[in-house]
Amino acid sequence: MGTTDIQKGRDVIRIETAALAALEQKIGDSFASAVDTIFACRGRIIVTGMGKSGLIGRKIVATMNSTGTPAMFMHPSDAVHGDLGMVRADDAVLCISKSGDTMELLQLLPLFKRIGVPVISMTGILGSPLAKGSNVVLDISVEEEACPMDLTPTASTTVTLAMGDALAVTLLEKRHFTKDDFARFHPGGNLGKRLLLKVEEFMAQGDDIPIVHRKTSLRDTILVITSKRLGAACVVDEEGVLCGIITDGDLRRLLQKNTEVSGFVAEEIMFTRPKTIRQGVLAAHALQEMESFKITQLVVVDTDRKPVGMLHLHDLVNAGLSNDNAS
Repeated sequence: MGTTDIQKGRDVIRIETAALAALEQKIGDSFASAVDTIFACRGRIIVTGMGKSGLIGRKIVATMNSTGTPAMFMHPSDAVHGDLGMVRADDAVLCISKSGDTMELLQLLPLFKRIGVPVISMTGILGSPLAKGSNVVLDISVEEEACPMDLTPTASTTVTLAMGDALAVTLLEKRHFTKDDFARFHPGGNLGKRLLLKVEEFMAQGDDIPIVHRKTSLRDTILVITSKRLGAACVVDEEGVLCGIITDGDLRRLLQKNTEVSGFVAEEIMFTRPKTIRQGVLAAHALQEMESFKITQLVVVDTDRKPVGMLHLHDLVNAGLSNDNAS
């Protein structure tokens, strides 16, 4: 029983892989025309389809919207009961139907013509009524479905989805869509956070910055580090310029070596080459710096090297920043 199930699963993947391989050869002049039609569209791409074609259409809409091509899904049945009002003359329509004779779509064709929008169809029957009523036809035919009864759309929906991806990605490149553009549409994802959030959105500022003068006593330095809760203190000179940093680790190492520390001042303990960063820098870059140097604090300085903030590693991590490309 287990062997039969495994083989059937492999058969499904084989059939759908073959369908995708065949689809590659169908990307030609019609595909280029579809891309040009969508690219020239000043409005939105209205995607429509019934049943599983509609479900695939919704995914195509989501992919287009996130890659710079404004799109909207319109259910064919709802269209004839008022939703057709969403279609404007500067839009373009993408109809999806394996058979090309879906009645709900066919009754919309004359209405689209009346509005004056170009119609692109994805269909498995190039001589179908839908194909004949469209301005551009994309061939999504398959030799066989993975369904043994050839009833449930399987390979055909996979091919349709891939065709939609091909359109979206080709348009993405044609529009010179960048990572920054993508991030603006995905502010909640890791990529959006990596490309949008700056250090000033996370750093301690103003009175929350732990700062001591280079002649500050060790006792007072410890009080500042403790009260500000960042595990470190910036050390500045008479001009307020950063000259060092003292961390919890520096204090522990001092106490391990000395039993009498009451006479120490900040400049005798500080690390004189603290890592710094400027405002306006991406928070993800700050995180990368901290991970690279294995530090948990990073001082944010202005052009005069005066502290204007302090970052803590935990704040960046807790915000969901990462160096992954996941969205």
